[in-house]
Amino acid sequence: MSASAVLDAARAADLRIATAESCTGGMVAAALTDVPGSSGVVERGFVTYSNNAKIEMLGVSPETLNHFGAVSEEVAAEMAAGALAHAHAELAVSVTGIAGPGGSEHKPEGRVCFGLARSGRPVSTETQEFGPLGRAAVRQAACAHALAILLRAMS
Repeated sequence: MSASAVLDAARAADLRIATAESCTGGMVAAALTDVPGSSGVVERGFVTYSNNAKIEMLGVSPETLNHFGAVSEEVAAEMAAGALAHAHAELAVSVTGIAGPGGSEHKPEGRVCFGLARSGRPVSTETQEFGPLGRAAVRQAACAHALAILLRAMS
């Protein structure tokens, strides 16, 4: 997925983007800001690796974290909504997952949950099972998928 295509679509739609990232550690924001001229589209990125950061920076509910865990569509939804609420942007994507190594029977390595928030619309979520590809590959796949979600949101 091309970060340039995401930026072009956002520019054409007059939308600014925020990111809320956990397992990707800022990779989505980095991919977008690697493109010259991205400052006209990218408003800010939140790297909220810890649960406390999710709570403090994005307003994710401790109850949601306790009940569903950080790797859940419920938390991804609250992360995306929180990014939108704490930024001057109209579109926000969130990423939370298990890049590996590790995981469990209920939350395997390679599971990544995504959220998308757009002003005036309900938050949407999805989960991708990338599998045990290894930490770097899962993070790259999650970054590419987050960019695809952003592009799809503007189509």
